[in-house]
Amino acid sequence: MTKRSVRVIVAFCALMPVAIAPSAAQGLSVVPVEYRDVDTTYSTEAVIEAVRQSTISAQVMGRIVELRADVGDIVKAGQVVARIDQREAAQVVASSEAQVAQARANLQNARINLERTRRLLESQFVSQSALDRADAEFQAAEAQLRAAEAGAGQAAVSKGYTTVVAPISGVISARNVEVGEMATPGKPLLTAFDPNDMRVIAEVPQSVVSQIKALSRVMVEVPSVDMWIKVKSMVIIPAADPHTHSTRVRLYLARDERDIYPGVYARAHFAIGRARKLVIPTQSVVRRSEVTGVYVVNDKGKPSFRQIRLGESAGAGLVEVLAGVSAGESVALEPIKAGMVTPSKPGGS
Repeated sequence: MTKRSVRVIVAFCALMPVAIAPSAAQGLSVVPVEYRDVDTTYSTEAVIEAVRQSTISAQVMGRIVELRADVGDIVKAGQVVARIDQREAAQVVASSEAQVAQARANLQNARINLERTRRLLESQFVSQSALDRADAEFQAAEAQLRAAEAGAGQAAVSKGYTTVVAPISGVISARNVEVGEMATPGKPLLTAFDPNDMRVIAEVPQSVVSQIKALSRVMVEVPSVDMWIKVKSMVIIPAADPHTHSTRVRLYLARDERDIYPGVYARAHFAIGRARKLVIPTQSVVRRSEVTGVYVVNDKGKPSFRQIRLGESAGAGLVEVLAGVSAGESVALEPIKAGMVTPSKPGGS
């Protein structure tokens, strides 16, 4: 398991947003570099998964004759997504219906025989044992009819399975078969998930579980789309992995989050304390090859490029700065525009 360490990020800011002021000389918007009381957090790798995900599998054997859904398609619950050749199933249904008809005829014959035997017994032409035998034959015919009807019902249900429908509304995320392939019971055909109900799964060491419970504040970062997501609710699984001694945490996201889907890499940032840190807006940071810096604007409104060293990324559009600028200085909120105003000098002031 990858060794995790506690990282301090500016994820939850208690003060008001940074005030933006225009630089009169150059028309640049600037923000102050300042200290803030922020949460210290424990950061760990996580993965996004769908709360509602379904693997659509075949329930009968047959050749796939039609696929009505593909990867990326949006489907509704009950919508037909595939069809399996139903000719064999239709023959089974026909055979079952014939068995039902035969069982009904046998029952009718047994009923007539029973009534005849009763009349003969009344006239003392047959013994009681003959009546008992006729009654047993009638009951057996009734049982055979019920069995035949049950078999016919099962055959009809199996025939219905040749039409495969979506069990949930969602998006098709995988297709495992092609038209013409053989389907067998249990063979996965398609996979669908509900994009409106997503959660993040993270593993945390037991040493920080009590702090996470106490503060109950967490943010989810999705680096691939540069997105920070608020967590709707958090569930700490009351069990630990016997091998890693870590505890699983489920973070439920708000509905209708776009650009995320199952399997996407994420990072969970759990608040475990408070600290005072120097922060700047992420928007003000500019990266040039291996150089990271900001445009510091002086009292005359003149910007100059200065190299800085950043801490961990933070939520709410902020990032911790470890070196390069001091509290009270101002940085340009629009680094591209500031770079057009004056030539950049990496590492200079």
